Parts: sequence; C-alpha cells; structure tokens
Amino acid sequence: MTNLNKGSLVCVGTGMRMGGQLTPIARSYIESFDVVVAAIPHIFTRKWVMDVSKEYICLNSYYEDMKIDGKNRRDTYRRMADTILSEMRSGKRVCAAFYGHPGIFACISHMAIADARAEGYDAHMEPGISALDCLVADLGIDPGSYGMQSMESTQFMIYQRMIDPTTLLVLWQPGIAGELALKVLETNEEYLQVLVNKLALTYPLDHEVILYEAATDPLEKTRIDKIRLGDLPQAKLRQITTLVIPPAKTLERDQAIIDQINAITASLTKLRAAA
Repeated sequence: MTNLNKGSLVCVGTGMRMGGQLTPIARSYIESFDVVVAAIPHIFTRKWVMDVSKEYICLNSYYEDMKIDGKNRRDTYRRMADTILSEMRSGKRVCAAFYGHPGIFACISHMAIADARAEGYDAHMEPGISALDCLVADLGIDPGSYGMQSMESTQFMIYQRMIDPTTLLVLWQPGIAGELALKVLETNEEYLQVLVNKLALTYPLDHEVILYEAATDPLEKTRIDKIRLGDLPQAKLRQITTLVIPPAKTLERDQAIIDQINAITASLTKLRAAA
C-alpha cells in the first residue's frame, strides 16, 4: 500500500547532451521537487541542475569510497541509493537525476525504486536519452535491420554467452573490462587481450570494429574510431567508450519456417475465398 502522506521518488535522466536532450518532464521534476540527488559527471550539466533545483545533493564524491579497504563499487552504489532513500523517508519529494537514461547502466536507480516501492512509497522512473540512442543516431545504425546484442564487456568475458555473428554486437564499458575487484575504473592491455581472444572465437582478428563515445556538449566531437579487432588491446579506451562490432556474417534464410508460413498463408487464403 502506498504511503500517500510521505515522501516520493522519481528517477530521471539528463540525456547525454543536456542542452537538447533533457526531456520537458525531467526538467519539470528537477525544478519542482523538494530535493535533487544526483550523480552527474559532466560539470556543466551538474552546474545547471544545481542552479535550477530547490536543494541539491551531489553523490559524485561517494566514488572515493572505493579507496577504502574492503569497499568496492557495489558498496558505493548501495550508499548512493541509501542517500536517496533517506531523503525520501524524511518526507521529501526526491528527484534522483542521472546522466543519460536513469535505468541503463544505472543500478542505483533500480535499487532505490525497488526499495522505495517495497516500503510502500510512490516511486517511478522517467525515460531519458541514453548512449545507445546517440550511438544509433551517430553511427546510422538501425538495430531492426539485422538485430542487436548488447552486454557489458566484463560480463561477456566471465560468463558463457552465445554470440550471433549475423547481428550487431554492442559491448559496454570495455574501458574497465576484466576489472573483477570493482575497485578501479580502468583496464589494461592484458585484460583486453583476454577479451579479444574470446571475441576471436566468433570474429576474425581483422574484422573492423568501432570505438564509440557520445559527445556530451556542443563543442565536443563524437568519437567514431574504426580499428581491427586484433588491435583493441593497444587502443585508447575511457570509461565512456563503447565497443561496437558490426555483423561478420550475412543472415541465412530458414527455408523450413518460410515454407510453414507460406502454407499457413495459402490455407487462410482458401478459407477466406470459401467464406
């Protein structure tokens, strides 16, 4: 049962390029709610949110927790979620703001909303423009043309995943690939070689891949670097870099299924003609 007389929570995204990608409803929540709790890396976006909000709580410094022995990113994210929930429990209308989409690679918002709802509070998420939306626009890629697979780089490395080489493969966060301790926000050449070795089971080493980084302000240039898969370990990667792997094989028709569909179509056509 919802606690109608207590606080509430909404999680919003500021988009990747705040000036034109902040949705009207997200802006409304940021400006009108009692407090904005945010983890926004871009300084200009952060400054704007601070200026227009009634009260602002910045979560960026929480990443320093990873320097403490025994703590990692999961602990940091949990502390961020708990800060959001604490403000909500005090009776405030809380707007939690994240860059991009608040639900894509943003476990904090999912944790906070789940906990808030479990305690009976009104909590929901508003969609935002994500790095994937920018990627599709900047690279001119339509996932509907041949399908798309999307996963985090380290997750792909350490789990047995089935990769379809006829689809687009998007690997997020290769810049921290293989970092299992969750203590640092970088990778190294050795970890990246492990990633390449696993990808080489599906793709040739000379297959062209794309290193993509969405621009975050009008003066910044979108990164679209095309390299050989085999050269990935020597490439310059950042936390925001995304690895885009175009299809390596063409789609093959499943004639048995096509025949079944054609047979059904012929049968329905006969029924309609007889009706």
